[in-house]
Amino acid sequence: MRVALASYRSKPHSGGQGIYVRNLSRELVALGHQVEVFSGQPYPELDPGVRLTPVPSLDLYREDDPFRRPGLREFRSAVDVYEFAAMCTAGFPEPRTFGMRLSRLLRDRIGDFDVLHDNQTLAPGILELERRGLPLLTTIHHPISRDRRLELEAARGWGRITKRRWYGFVQMQRRVAQRSKHILTVSQVSAQDIAADFGVPRERMRVVPVGVDTARFRPPETPRVPGRIVTIASADVPLKGLPVLIDALAGLPPEAWGELIVVGSASEATSKRLAQAGLLDRVTFRSGLTDEELAALIGSAQVHAIPSLYEGFSIPAIEAMACATPVVASEVGALPDLLAGGVGRLVPAGDAPALGRALAQVLADPREADRMGAAGRERAASTYSWAAVARATADVYADVIADSKEHTQ
Repeated sequence: MRVALASYRSKPHSGGQGIYVRNLSRELVALGHQVEVFSGQPYPELDPGVRLTPVPSLDLYREDDPFRRPGLREFRSAVDVYEFAAMCTAGFPEPRTFGMRLSRLLRDRIGDFDVLHDNQTLAPGILELERRGLPLLTTIHHPISRDRRLELEAARGWGRITKRRWYGFVQMQRRVAQRSKHILTVSQVSAQDIAADFGVPRERMRVVPVGVDTARFRPPETPRVPGRIVTIASADVPLKGLPVLIDALAGLPPEAWGELIVVGSASEATSKRLAQAGLLDRVTFRSGLTDEELAALIGSAQVHAIPSLYEGFSIPAIEAMACATPVVASEVGALPDLLAGGVGRLVPAGDAPALGRALAQVLADPREADRMGAAGRERAASTYSWAAVARATADVYADVIADSKEHTQ
């Protein structure tokens, strides 16, 4: 099949979208399919055989210069003007404007592809391509309404108003999801949440889990660092539960753990919280890691913490499992299913004392940690390979194409 895989942003090394795009496209090509990725900034890292067609935006939210003011020469279309104006009013226009740009870019290339696979853009421009005759499958990892709810609960004063404006795009995504004929999601929990929050009939959804590169993410060949805890917070937002983890560690005896390494960048609020807890010298942040560096870091830890307040799936969980690193996680979303049967230890979401106790118990019991790690590795290798994910996704493509032909005859 000839596949157009679209993603409005594809951060290469953290955050699910770029990881999903890279690994799925690679394995689809390995199966003999042709894949062309269309992405806005940040662009993904792709493997040989996968074509990248950039769909450049004004890149208003780049890590080194967020909410930047572009020069006049950068404005080349009415879409650019709209994008900047929406940002100036505290909105997040990227999904909508990506859909506009992609619709224009593919308008004359409908016949080049058998299927368009949209990775969580959910913009009207994407539906326009389907109306022009391009069969469409949309992946929703989880409804962003869950992120919105948690951020609004954590916001205060003027921040609550700006957050509400920022998440205005969620209403657009809800409308587009309701009009989408074929939706792919990553867990039964996500399917239930999409049905509840977006009002999408369950029969329109198919479930294919996210995968892990078990050759790259593997048990370490060198000893783990005593007392090291690793967590991944691709975005320092309430959803990821980093404040809960900080409070959990602050409540433990100093000798119960050694260090925390956070994959991500610290917000001002997080830095302040660490200073108040007296943990600045024991917590470090790392970003921009390659897949190899991330795998080595996860494999160096004695325990991997996932303090999230919600997870539709959890790539960090299966990456840690593949590295045979024990997991302590919140009992939310898909995590209970991923870590069932003793693969990980679960605690109530938002319960810092319970999280601290669980981390301390795993660190203090090497034999139990080894058992958990071995069980996690076995499950990751048998259930969550990207090759299996690609085969299942290609089966869904075939059904979407067949349905489209049936309705055009």
